[in-house]
Amino acid sequence: MRTRLMTLVLTAVAVLLAQAPAFAAEGAAADGSKGWIALAAGLAIGIAAVGAGLGQGRAVAAAMESIGRNPNAADRIQTPMIIGIAFMEALAIYALVIAFFLQGKI
Repeated sequence: MRTRLMTLVLTAVAVLLAQAPAFAAEGAAADGSKGWIALAAGLAIGIAAVGAGLGQGRAVAAAMESIGRNPNAADRIQTPMIIGIAFMEALAIYALVIAFFLQGKI
């Protein structure tokens, strides 16, 4: 299943990269740097969102399991969990800001 998904993703990326010259505008840069910038912006926010989502899911799952095993420690577990989730979300927001800056260069 994992190799099938990886093959699908790599095929989609290859098709997208092959289509860039077909949609090129007359006034666009000859080296195609604008297309690479757009691709980088999309990948930056996509990978950051997936990473933040996976990290937050694992953190909350571990915290809930810990609270389930020891309900008396809920307040000592919840505060660090929320701080950790805020840090993960901040990294995703930084990626969003970088993607916006990259879009401004197009």
